[in-house]
Amino acid sequence: MKELIEYILQFGNLSKQQLECIEKKTIVTQLEKDDYFSEAGKIPMQIGFILEGVIRGCYYNDKGEEITRCFISENSIIVDYVNFEANTISSEYLQAATKCKLIVFSKQDWEEISQTIAGWENIKNKMFQNCLFQKSRKGPVISQDATTRYLEFMKNYPSVLNRVSLSFTASYLGITQQSLSRIRKNIR
Repeated sequence: MKELIEYILQFGNLSKQQLECIEKKTIVTQLEKDDYFSEAGKIPMQIGFILEGVIRGCYYNDKGEEITRCFISENSIIVDYVNFEANTISSEYLQAATKCKLIVFSKQDWEEISQTIAGWENIKNKMFQNCLFQKSRKGPVISQDATTRYLEFMKNYPSVLNRVSLSFTASYLGITQQSLSRIRKNIR
């Protein structure tokens, strides 16, 4: 819980009583590798904070191929924010790429915090801006060659590199697993 409190306090000041109110609304849970935190075709109903593990954002393209869009690891908020706020159906999956330990808020509890704590809206907005930035940055530039993309991935995701499957990494980079294996072999 300490990690979540430290994360929240980066975005604004709260009293001890306000922090206790937030803590009372949380549940600590675990996801096994490949479990979904939220799924396409459903309305996202929870917000998580990753204590341990890696979650990936993914979707299926028009050819039915699974595409990994981002990786989110420890000390980060995880939510399909736009659909969570709009109460609309998601087109993406948030899936555990490793075993994960999370602190989770239900949508109802999250909304109750907003109604109870003065200044929470401002803190919440800053947290979500940070969340959206993390999910959108560091994507591979498809115009780069595959080796350059992998080297960028290594630089941008050092904590993820050896923790997720090669298939997820290859999907993120937009290459086949065979190509990724060749690139890794040539880099060593």
